[in-house]
Amino acid sequence: MTAKVTIVGAGPGAADLLTFRAARAIAEADIVIWAASLVQEEVLQHAREGVEILDSAAMSLEDVIAVYERARHAGLRCARIHSGDPALWGGTQEQVDRCQELGIEVEIIPGVSSFSAVAALAQRELTIPEVAQSVILTRLGGGKTPMPPGEEVREFARHGTTMALFLSAARSGQLTVELLEGGYPTDTPVIIAYQATWPEELILRCTVGTLEETVKEHKLWKHTLFLVGPALSASGTRSHLYHPGHFHGFRRADPDARKALRAQHRTGRP
Repeated sequence: MTAKVTIVGAGPGAADLLTFRAARAIAEADIVIWAASLVQEEVLQHAREGVEILDSAAMSLEDVIAVYERARHAGLRCARIHSGDPALWGGTQEQVDRCQELGIEVEIIPGVSSFSAVAALAQRELTIPEVAQSVILTRLGGGKTPMPPGEEVREFARHGTTMALFLSAARSGQLTVELLEGGYPTDTPVIIAYQATWPEELILRCTVGTLEETVKEHKLWKHTLFLVGPALSASGTRSHLYHPGHFHGFRRADPDARKALRAQHRTGRP
């Protein structure tokens, strides 16, 4: 059998947020490497009895690659279970590059990112018409991994749109300063999520002005995500997609509603 490594996005934590494809990859694996500190143990219920299960928390990249090499020589299938979505801060590319060098087939299965899970828990859409039509995913600089020039939080904050900030809770004071320097008013709404979708999840609402004190009050320093922006409290706007004056390949527009919608576009008034 040809060896294969499948990098599985397990989502933010809850085992039932796995996709069918992810569950199938785990079930077919001969070796399962999972992040025990970031993924709930219930995901392992999909693994076959007797397979080799390793905890990546105690493994370096070199340790993981050694397992992949062993799988290549023995023709085994390996499932590497990551938290969230492998496309974001997952240490994914370095594994893919090494596997390609070794001639090992690789598949990546996307997962639910914590920013979309938190938006769902808070029952908020992050892109509200006429308020915010973009979402910036970033993290605070100054941590273990340097930020490239121009990617500081204060620079992104100048856009005034929705931001999702990962890996930043330990420096909430610096985060607050950069958000304010970037132009967010102090009353800009913030959602703070700790351990989203885990049994101990905590969802807090505050503002940019009270962000630091809220984080410190609840002693948050890891496994915490911030959503920031005016869309988090906006209401009274309407998407044109389901407007009776909007048409597409499956629906005709109502003529009167179409005229009203065009007039709205010309005047810029709702």
